[in-house]
Amino acid sequence: MSTLFHTYLYTPIFSVLIFFYQYVSFGDLGIAIIELTIAVRLILLPLFHKSAKDQTIMQRLQPHVKRIQTEHKDNKERQAKELMALYQEHRVNPFSGFLLLLIQIPIFIALFQIFTTGISGTEFATRGFLGFIDLADKNFVLVLLAAMLQFFQSKMMFAKKSEPSARGEHKDPTASMQKIMMYIGPLLTLLILGNLPAALGLYWLVSNVFSLVQQIYINKKIAIAEQST
Repeated sequence: MSTLFHTYLYTPIFSVLIFFYQYVSFGDLGIAIIELTIAVRLILLPLFHKSAKDQTIMQRLQPHVKRIQTEHKDNKERQAKELMALYQEHRVNPFSGFLLLLIQIPIFIALFQIFTTGISGTEFATRGFLGFIDLADKNFVLVLLAAMLQFFQSKMMFAKKSEPSARGEHKDPTASMQKIMMYIGPLLTLLILGNLPAALGLYWLVSNVFSLVQQIYINKKIAIAEQST
């Protein structure tokens, strides 16, 4: 397993980083990492787009999900069938986010190893970004910016919520949990990446810029589709 990991993930990603550093980053490791991040996001763009779109649509389906769960609370089999029919009607996969997470984990582990040990090799004359940020050291500013963008992207995804009715309906516990996760995600980013090399913070920052722009595009497309129906 270790050999496969190094052969198909660590070595190719590290080789691309070295290529960017030597030929298209003006000798700036930070620029090379930005270019590497963009390359990774472009390769995984269909998966990222599908996952973000499905999660956004599922947020808008929560009133329907709650209705089905209430109507068939005593018949779990019928409830599951109705929910699957709802997802199929709107062409969403409720497990797309989990699939994307499984794909990202080994990539992030490879990047973690590259940014913690790989960049200390002789392939890189400097480990700086723009001449004043040491990417081998911690940098709270980069991590803070990454966490803020992560929060805004999540907030945009969960922006359209059904309001509790005036008749005193209970708040949707699923919506409450999603709101909590909207804060927990950025907080974990601060706690974890804040103690790791700034190279990882820079990667996460650029990746979150990508996610934010993608979410703006998805929200506009969904809004247009809703207006046309």
